[in-house]
Amino acid sequence: MRCPYCAYPESKVIDSRPTDENNSIRRRRECLSCGKRFTTYETVESVPLVVVKKDGSRQSFDRQKILNGMVRACDKRSVTLQTLEQSVADIEQRLLNSMDREIPTERVGELVMEELKKIDQVAYVRFASVYRQFQDIDSFVAELNKLLGK
Repeated sequence: MRCPYCAYPESKVIDSRPTDENNSIRRRRECLSCGKRFTTYETVESVPLVVVKKDGSRQSFDRQKILNGMVRACDKRSVTLQTLEQSVADIEQRLLNSMDREIPTERVGELVMEELKKIDQVAYVRFASVYRQFQDIDSFVAELNKLLGK
């Protein structure tokens, strides 16, 4: 951190404490050259996720869209909203951990299907039928056979 008074590139931290809102850290520093003190604030940098659609267009990641799709797939099933919200949080965390900032929709869809497969197999098949755009009964049966492990 450069000193705002003399522009010397090094300083030492005298005091650190969280801010009142607990969203950043306040650091009191002292310049190693001129000895003057100054305050800096450290916050977490959030880099937004961008979803690349099949047509090449891009839009920001929207966890609500994923949750809405999962809720529709679980309609009239005994799956709690809390379970679905936790699954969406898990999906979002996996995407953030991947360090890729541009994620193809196919990757998001596969993660949703993985989560639904764990939660409710009927919801999984419902989501897969829309996501994979089954054109006939054979493709539907093929997906069911994959689910059953045949």
